[in-house]
Amino acid sequence: MAAETVRVRLLRPGALMPYRATDGASGYDLYACLGQVRVVLSQRPTLVPTGIAMAVPRGLDAQLRPRSGLARLGVLCTFGTLDSDYRGELMVALYTTSPEVEYTIGDGDRIAQLVITSLAEVSLEEAPELDETLRGAGGHGSTGR
Repeated sequence: MAAETVRVRLLRPGALMPYRATDGASGYDLYACLGQVRVVLSQRPTLVPTGIAMAVPRGLDAQLRPRSGLARLGVLCTFGTLDSDYRGELMVALYTTSPEVEYTIGDGDRIAQLVITSLAEVSLEEAPELDETLRGAGGHGSTGR
């Protein structure tokens, strides 16, 4: 099966193409495109520009996810979805997990990862009842620690 092509437009000087660091990486690193500006993160989400726009073909699911290296330091991005019809700049909402975490983003820093998978086509149907399961309606933490 041939690989799908996702077109990427570099919007300004300094913008970097998403990049897979290893052959086994599932995500493509995304980079901050800030020029001379630096962004100091806090617990309030801050939109950080990447300097790129993308054309994701229909049928693919492109998701923004945190980088594990930043998460280990208490820096996360909000999960996001890049819809197939969006053509604007890809922005990443970054924040710290506590007031004690201080982190500054500079131009070219790896800030998130982009994971692209196939999107399942489904139809949703209203149902008066759902089938029973052992878990039932048990929510957060209902299966143990």
